Parts: sequence; structure tokens; C-alpha cells
Amino acid sequence: MAEQNQVNDRINCRNLLESVFEKAYESIVVCDADGYILMMNQAYRDFLGVQDVVGRHVTDVIENTRMHIVARTGKPEIADIQRIKGQYMIASRIPIFEDGKLVAVVGTVMFQDVRQLQALAATVDQLKQELAYYKRELRRKMGAVYRFEQIAGSSQRMEEVKNLARKVANSDTTVLIIGESGTGKELFAHAIHAASKREMGPFIRVNCAAIPDSLLESELFGYEEGAFTGAARKGKKGKFELADHGTILLDEIGDMPLNLQAKLLRVLQEKEVERVGGTRPIPINVRVIASTNRNLQELIREGKFREDLYYRLNVLKLEIPPLRERGEDLQELVESLLEQLMETTGLVVREIHPDVWEILRKYSWPGNVRELRNVLERALHNMEGNCLKAEHISVSQTDMYRTNPAAPLTLKESLELAEKEAIKRALAAAGGNRPEAARILGISKSGLYQKLDKYGLS
Repeated sequence: MAEQNQVNDRINCRNLLESVFEKAYESIVVCDADGYILMMNQAYRDFLGVQDVVGRHVTDVIENTRMHIVARTGKPEIADIQRIKGQYMIASRIPIFEDGKLVAVVGTVMFQDVRQLQALAATVDQLKQELAYYKRELRRKMGAVYRFEQIAGSSQRMEEVKNLARKVANSDTTVLIIGESGTGKELFAHAIHAASKREMGPFIRVNCAAIPDSLLESELFGYEEGAFTGAARKGKKGKFELADHGTILLDEIGDMPLNLQAKLLRVLQEKEVERVGGTRPIPINVRVIASTNRNLQELIREGKFREDLYYRLNVLKLEIPPLRERGEDLQELVESLLEQLMETTGLVVREIHPDVWEILRKYSWPGNVRELRNVLERALHNMEGNCLKAEHISVSQTDMYRTNPAAPLTLKESLELAEKEAIKRALAAAGGNRPEAARILGISKSGLYQKLDKYGLS
């Protein structure tokens, strides 16, 4: 009984193989070691217009065949162009060995007309172009804008920072970027994301200082329907959910309220968020980069920043040096910034007067690279011709006053200088806490941010 079952299984298997062979879309032929046809499926017979082919030599049936040559050499031929009945097609010929001896050759025709392959190739090429387009659009809308090669500066300190950032980029290590305002902290965050395995994922930036405390929690973690008055009907995803499988930059992390610091710590530890008004945790896969211009250790001593959160964020620290400490980068920065500004303004600089370099090198640049860009942009709009001169730099009023204290000032210049100095003193008195500095100055938080941008101090 068992033997009969085995016989039946073999018969069923053979019938299945014969059915697959006959019904295959590709044209298939099998010949022996001497080139005589053993099998040919219906698709191939129909294409050639023949029926009784078994036992005939392959050269009598198939035009321009090389099956008998492969039988003689034992060397396979893959995706070869073969002309049959006036059509070019893609054929493959595979030798079959048994105990080291060639016993058969299997031939297949994947495309009975090479134009089918050309059409497929055109379709694939179109799909590749569409994919490249959507990748570019994704990067433009949600991805990183800057790459490491776009960060100007080749001084030893900058090279050390860039090399360390490149090393950590391809991991999921949490990075803390510290440095004064305008040094380029966000550029480094962009570059790290762009060089990481998360490059195709979203890059989400959150300015913790610019969002009112009452809204920051729902912005970061999202909210459920009915969580509060005015909530969207279907709720809303927070920035962490939007950054899933990508990177989130928590800019100005030192300004985050203490109560949210505790919730952020749980997110970092548990890899999940809970929306405002929600009852279930939502798992996330997000790389965190944090940045600040404040002294977090000092904030810890003042009880304004959680020590456990600091150590969770400070896995790898990147400290971006201020511009005054890397004066050797000034010329490279000016050239890079002018190139960008010439593209956006349409104003071309063909020559820079030597006096310009003297002014730029004497200035201490409290607003760092951002302030340098603002100074150059104002100079371009005041330039006549294509030569940038010292007199154009001087129109950056309070900046010029620092380089030339004896220069006479207009009333407007004096007021701007006084306002800028008052803002700096308030920031110093508030330990860099911008909401507190705004309170000291008696202006709104948004008003302070506008003035910080105006004077290149943001």
C-alpha cells in the first residue's frame, strides 16, 4: 500500500511539472547532449508554428539557435539576443549536469520580441524618475536642507566638530548640540539627519522657546478629540509622531518648562508618546537631537532643568565654537554667504575692497554667522556697482559703531544701539531665559523674538 502511494505521488508530481511546463508564459525547450529536442512547451511551438518537434535536431526547428553549441561547451549563455522569424528576442541557454556529465540544455525565451523588453525598460525608467522626484519632494517638504559639505569652515576646531558629527550621524545616538546663537547648531542637526540611515524619513524641528508653554505639550505629543476647547474633531498628531522613523530637533531645549521635561524624559526612556487627553501609549521610532545656547548645568543648579533629562540628552555633545574663536574661517564664510546671497538677491560682488576685511576681522560678532549674513545682505543692497567697500559695511549701524566708536551717530542709530544693548543686558540678567528677558524689558515674547532677529541676536 505504501509503495503504491509513493508511485501515485510520483505520477502526480510529474503531471504537475508537465502542466507547469506547458502553461508557462515563457517559451521553453529542452534538448539532449547531442542537440536533439526532448521537450518544447506549447508557447514555443505556437510561436514557431510547429507541433511535432520531439526527436528533431534543434537546428532544424529553431532559427539561429545556439542550444547545440552550449551542449558542446557546457557554458551557459544568459540574456542573449537571438533573431527568430524576423524578431529579436532575449534567450537564455542553461546546461544541466548530472554526476559531472552534461545531460541536457534548457533554453528559454523571456521576451518573444525585444520591443517588449524595451517597453519594460522604458516603464522602469519612468518609475525610477518618478521615485527620484518624490524623494526630492519628500526631502524638500520634510527632510533636511543642509549637508556637511555646505557647512563652511575648515579651521581645526570646526573640522573636529564636523568629523565627530559625521561619525555619530549613522547611528541612533541622541545628540546634544550647544553653542551661542547664530553659530549654526541647526545646520549641524540637518547635516546629521541627511547623513544618517534615516535620511528618507522626516526631519521635524521644534523651537521650544518660540511656542507658548500652554501649547507646547500638544504640539510635541499631539492630542485626542475633545481634549480641550477648540481641539480638532479627529485629534492631531504631535511632532514626535510626525517624526516617526526620522529625526526630531528640539531646538532651545533649555527653555522647555519643567513639567514637560518630565514627560519628555518618559518619551525618551519608553520610546512612546501619549497624546493630551489620550489613554493609550503610541510607540515611536525617532532619533532625538537637542540644541541650546544656554548653560544646562547652570540651569540644573538653579532647579530649572532636570538633571536626569540632561544626562539622557547628553549622550554625545557637539560644541559649536563662536565665530570670534575661529577667525581663520571668516574669509571662507564670507565667500560662501555671498554666493548664497547673490543667488537670492541677484546682486553680484566681483571685488571686495581690503578695508572690508579689516572691519570684519576687528568685529567680535556677538550674533555669530547669522549676524555676519545679515551684515553682508544689508551691504549688498547698499552697494553701487560690483565692488563691496567699507562704506557699505558701515550701513550696518550698530555693528559699525562697534568697529568705529568715534563715528558720529544719527538719532535712529543711537536708539537702535541703546535698544540692542538693553536686550543684551536683559538676556544676561535672565541667564539667557528669553521669556524672563521679555518680562524685564516690558515687551511681549514675540516682540522680543522680532528684535532678536532684527539685531542678529536670535
